[in-house]
Amino acid sequence: MRYEEAVRSLLALGRELAVPRHARTQKFDLDNIRALAAAMGHPERRLPCAHIAGTNGKGSVAAMLDAILRAAGLRTGLYTSPHLVRINERILIEGRELPDAEFAAAFTRLRAVIESLLARGPEAGGLRAHPSYFECLTAMALDCFARAGLDFAVYEVGMGGRLDATNIVTPEVAVLTQIDFDHEDYLGHTLAAIAAEKAGIIKPGAWVVSAVERPEARAVVVERVAAMGARLVEIDAAYQIEMVATAADPALQRATVRAPDGTRYELAVPLLGQYQVRNAVTALAAARLLAERGFPVTDDAIVRGIAAVRWPGRLQRVCSSPAVYIDGTHNPAGARELVAFCREHLAGRRLWLVYGAMRDKAVDEITGLLFPLAWRVVLTAPRQPRAISPEVLAAMTRHLEPPGGMAVVARPEEALECALGESAADDVVLATGSLYLAGDLLAHWSGGREAPAVPAPLRNAEDG
Repeated sequence: MRYEEAVRSLLALGRELAVPRHARTQKFDLDNIRALAAAMGHPERRLPCAHIAGTNGKGSVAAMLDAILRAAGLRTGLYTSPHLVRINERILIEGRELPDAEFAAAFTRLRAVIESLLARGPEAGGLRAHPSYFECLTAMALDCFARAGLDFAVYEVGMGGRLDATNIVTPEVAVLTQIDFDHEDYLGHTLAAIAAEKAGIIKPGAWVVSAVERPEARAVVVERVAAMGARLVEIDAAYQIEMVATAADPALQRATVRAPDGTRYELAVPLLGQYQVRNAVTALAAARLLAERGFPVTDDAIVRGIAAVRWPGRLQRVCSSPAVYIDGTHNPAGARELVAFCREHLAGRRLWLVYGAMRDKAVDEITGLLFPLAWRVVLTAPRQPRAISPEVLAAMTRHLEPPGGMAVVARPEEALECALGESAADDVVLATGSLYLAGDLLAHWSGGREAPAVPAPLRNAEDG
């Protein structure tokens, strides 16, 4: 099978988010992925791993931990979601995207397994329904990592945790990043309910790192740890951030961190925002637990790995004059962090905000936080069926119109070029609201900034 055909076949599949958690027809469980893993010879059992859940920061922590392990000389696999431009971004081996030919081969193998299990039926240990897009990609990652003979894998949860397809792994360390409101229709409408879903990755006897701050969510995590007889390291209690020098330039961001045993780490954190320093400490804590479990992770590898991490679309500066940032913030907690960054580092400069979002996000709250910072807002829409139209956005946010007014530009790349064309060299252009918008704009930027001839990069819609 050719790569393009494999991608089209994947995109034609259903997705977990199509069915809310309360629906009687729900398929959001682990039955499919367990059946696939069993038929594939249980690839999830063939190499040690880390498992990372949370509302915000889980992808950044996964990327940082992967970079640390590679700096320590380990051959790693990294599985994350969603992708920004190419679906291959989700499955990295030794820091590199799975090549197109290997991606197609992995899907071809998986399709044969699925056809066999569907023919067998659930009564004989087969499948009751075709696996979803995310289940298939997760199975492909498990299979590819096992076949590559890697030393370690890092898995980012897609959504929630307890019933996420990644939750068939038994990790050496489970990591929980910040927990806040997002995906409420699927995870619950209270912090306690959301935390219970995410804490579902904690298994009996697990070693756990938690960066959870909100008291209601933290209480759930602590209770789950006790119930599972797990070991918990809470970074707020165990680690001290002695100095932080955040900056608008990724080359200048620094932090000094003291570990429980007194070890000091002088960190260069190339991902922007003070919250990324907290993510770096979370990855550091996970790496130290892995060292305690016998993996060859040194203090030097921790420092070098964090300094080397790359994680696009998260407050990514793509141009310096004017300063252009592309960011995937899509929930209120992330918006509050973005506001803090802007107030600390961009105050006094005119901000051109390019904004586009999904219909199912907390758009009223997010725009209420971000729009007051802007000189001018350019409204657009990511290339996704779930995107809210810029015209609807304009009507919703008319009361937030900034001094320079609002513009509606349907195509994301044209919206960015509109802001760039009108801004001065000392202004700031910030594009945010969705990881899908970030992907659209990064594809445009890396492609020579010519408007794409095709409607969009190939993506299913499960987040962002």
